[in-house]
Formats: sequence, C-alpha cells, structure tokens
Amino acid sequence: MKVDPQKDAESWKAFQDCMDKITEVIPPEKHNSTILFLGATAGMRLLHEKDSQRSSEILASLREYLSSLPFSFQNASIITGQEEGLYGWITVNYLMGNFLEKNLWNTYVRPAGAKTVGSMDLGGASTQIAFAVQDNLSGSDYMSVKLYGYPYNVYTHSFLCYGKNEAEKRVLDKILQESADTNNIKNPCYQEGFNITLNTSTIYDTECTKKPRNYNAAQNVFMVGAADSDKCRSIVKSIFDFKTCSSSQCSFNGVKQPPVTGDFMAYAGFYYTAKVLKLSGTSDLDQFNSSVRKFCHTHWSVVRNETKEMSDKYLRTFCYAAHYVFTLLTDGYKFDKETWKNINFKREVKKTSIGWSLGYMLSMSNMIPSEVEEIPPLTDPVFAGLIFLFSALTIVTVVLVFIILIRTCY
Repeated sequence: MKVDPQKDAESWKAFQDCMDKITEVIPPEKHNSTILFLGATAGMRLLHEKDSQRSSEILASLREYLSSLPFSFQNASIITGQEEGLYGWITVNYLMGNFLEKNLWNTYVRPAGAKTVGSMDLGGASTQIAFAVQDNLSGSDYMSVKLYGYPYNVYTHSFLCYGKNEAEKRVLDKILQESADTNNIKNPCYQEGFNITLNTSTIYDTECTKKPRNYNAAQNVFMVGAADSDKCRSIVKSIFDFKTCSSSQCSFNGVKQPPVTGDFMAYAGFYYTAKVLKLSGTSDLDQFNSSVRKFCHTHWSVVRNETKEMSDKYLRTFCYAAHYVFTLLTDGYKFDKETWKNINFKREVKKTSIGWSLGYMLSMSNMIPSEVEEIPPLTDPVFAGLIFLFSALTIVTVVLVFIILIRTCY
C-alpha cells in the first residue's frame, strides 16, 4: 500500500474481498455487537522503521475503511514483537485447555497441575518464542499476566529480521557476496537440478539486508543448485551471533534467555518446514538433522514430483529453511537431544489454526478476564454431610416405595 496506484488497487481489493466474506459469515443481527480490531505485525514494524510516515498513512487509511463497516470497530495498530509472542502463547494454551477446564459440577476450574506449553512462531519477517518461567525471574523480556485469576510469568522475545523470508534474504546476500561470477552463482542451499534468475532488488528491498556498495536494483543474478548441506548450514549460522552474551545463557545476538523447559508447540513456518521433511508432530533431534541432509541432497526433480501442491517459489526455500529451523532451535534456543523431544510441530489444535491473532482477540475482547468468580472446593465436613444427607434421602425413598408397593398388593 501507498507505493503506486496499481499495487494500492490490488491490496484494497484483496482486503475488501476478505472483509466481504466476514460480513457474509456473521449474521446481520450480530454486526453491531461484533467488535473489530486490526493488529499489524513484523512487516509493518519493519516499514515503520524504514518510513514511519508511510506506515502511519496506511494505518489511517485502514482505520477509515474499517470504521465504515457495520461492525464495532475499535482500533488498528502495530503490535510489538513481545505482544505477538505473548498472544501466540495465550492461543496455544487456550486451545489446549491449560487455563480452565470443566469439573464434575460443570464449573470451570484451573486444571490439576496447571501446566502450560511453550510457544514458538516463525513468520515471514520475525520469529517469536514464549514460555512460562519461575516468578523470581525478571527483566525486559518477561511479562507478568493474570488470566482467570491466576498469575503467569512469561518469558517472550521476538527477533525482527529473523522470520523465514527475511532470514533467507540475508543468506542469499551472503552467497551473492562470496561469488565472483554473478552469471553462475553456486547456491549450496538449492537442490541439484534447480536454477533460477533473481533480481537483486528481491534480496535488498528490506531494512534487514544491508545493500552492498555496488548495488544495482536492475541487476539480475543466475543461481544454480549446488546441494551442499554442510556449507548451507555454515552460511545459515553466519547470520547469527552466538558469541556475544553478558549473562549465564543467551539465545543469540546477546539476548538473555532462561533454559527452555516443558513442552513446546512450534507452528506457522516451523510446522510447514517440518511437514516438507515429513516430520510434523514430534521427532528426535538426530532424526530431524538427518532428514534435513537427505532433503537437501535429493535431486530437485524428485522433490518437485513429491510436493506437487507447492509452487517453486516456496519449495525452493525449504532446504535453507530446514537448516535455519535446526540452527535456530539448537544453537539459538538451546534445545538438545532430550528437550527436542518436547517440541511438537503442529498447525492447529482442535481444528483451529494456531497463531497470535486468536490470543490477541481473546485479550482485547476481555474473553480471558484477569479475574473470575472463584468457587471454592467443598471442605471435608461439608462433603461428608452432603453424602450422609443423600444416603438418608435414598434410604427413605426406598422405604416409602416399598411401603406403597405392599399396600397396593394387599
């Protein structure tokens, strides 16, 4: 949006088609009472850094359009990376029923053990990790939230420019800079048998990738698949800083992180990468690692034939993406052979897609209140008294029925 009239028209048509479908699905009598929010994530965060005026104009246009719809429009804003991570964590645990469950009396109570699941989201421009930690941990990456009357201390961090698409551009930049011949660039992250002509603007049209001195937006480069798994991983690792750390443990780029504990749900780009490797669900670290190597060294014609439903535009990225996911989770978040088994690569829970938007909606609409009416459990004397009363009533009823039957017969 706000680039040229043609792109503006295409963007608005897609947006309006989406809202038309929503308007049709929601019954007319519910329109006025349906609250509407728009949350923008990493792509808009990047645009705001590059051109804050343009991002403000886009949001203003969206607010004007959304206000014209027959819904109760509230706001359109750019959410922070930390909020995005937290909302993803809320979505996962809400869908899994980790906040509340129904007891025998059909009342919602906190589940026994009250364990939550960690959340890992891989988008196009950023990636997020969030998991509950001990209450005594604090810092800029910790958020204290109260849900249904229970407090949670959540570690959450978002890495801008480390989403699947933006990280790939940085990898392609490394490959391009190391090559002397732009007419025949060996790409170790492309399968053998694949080749493509790329315009350099597709690599450097972002704040995440630094333009070289000799940058020419009109230049085309020819890349040929070289299928070198070890070299691909080495290049992927080079876009991270694993050395800088001012605490006992960091993920990367000097970001402090406590040890990962408990189960984790890895969704969005994580799930789709594992799916291409035929490893969705849980796996062990060695199995994942060997699958990455096997996939990268499979000839492009075989990969293309086995994944017919996916276009070349996306399929060609998954050798790099597999190395990226493995590096991010092991070298970055410090998952090892034992903790890797706790990662579940999934797209949805209970037939509902996992993502930040559900958690955002639940929070903004107050469908997960910080406090709920607490119903205390029955004390032992009260429970015993109720059992006695129930037993007595049962005995009296049986005796009365017996007397009535005797009198009726005689």
